[in-house]
Amino acid sequence: MGPGPDARSLADLKERLGRRVSVCLPARNEALTVGGIVAVVRGTLAEGVGLVDEVVVLDDGSEDETGAVAAAAGARVFREADVLPELPPGAGKGNALWKALYVSEGDLICFLDADVRNFAPHFVTGLLEPLLCDPAVGLAKGHYERPLHGDPRGGGRVTELMARPLLRALFPALAGIRQPLGGEYAARRTVLEVLPFVEGWGVELGLLLDVADRFGVDSIAEPDLGVREHRNRPLDELAPQALAVLLTGLRRAGVVDATARPVHADDGAATLCERPPMITVSAYRAKFGRELSA
Repeated sequence: MGPGPDARSLADLKERLGRRVSVCLPARNEALTVGGIVAVVRGTLAEGVGLVDEVVVLDDGSEDETGAVAAAAGARVFREADVLPELPPGAGKGNALWKALYVSEGDLICFLDADVRNFAPHFVTGLLEPLLCDPAVGLAKGHYERPLHGDPRGGGRVTELMARPLLRALFPALAGIRQPLGGEYAARRTVLEVLPFVEGWGVELGLLLDVADRFGVDSIAEPDLGVREHRNRPLDELAPQALAVLLTGLRRAGVVDATARPVHADDGAATLCERPPMITVSAYRAKFGRELSA
């Protein structure tokens, strides 16, 4: 694909619409890549043209220098344990994304994975363009090719072997979504704040299904982000992710009881625990001036 939407034109549109944009990265032990991503977003899209108003890194218990590297590159860094400490503890990627929603300030939230090796500005501009140009879009879910070991389409094994078959079987209206588990997506705060967040690896599928259910399939856009290169996990580490995706889909389909006891994957991440919609958290409502609807 080409270089993506023009960042300066999108920044001008953002200003005319009176929007603020937050780029948020959940990160655990990603010191090798997180700094480069933050530096590109800050230098090109924030300081360069004013499209991005802040870059937030939610450090989810890193044991390396992830937080320090991200801060040095210009991100606002928050430790997971320090955000909403008065609430019961949570775990996993979804919990980190949920807390990033609280600490960020933007009207449009752009989530990025912190392990992408070929990051470029179009990952952000491509996600923001549908939200800025079409008020009917609530979620922009990026799609891309994911190479693995020389195969240009060899990556995304959990996506192809679990997530997409599950969608075809139980949620056929979403069967065409190309990267249902992709970590690059953007959404309106007003959409994200009313949805629960699955705590572990099922978070992306849960959000996709909940947006479709609450706002309609037509509210989901799929911008083309080209090629995504990242740290691929060995096969034996993908089983917990596949389990989380399966259980999330079965719960949303009503096959697994929503009150069932949480199932814990091999990596310790609870796959059936969920954070409630952020709008139900009193600290969030106070911070953003929200009210609970009747």
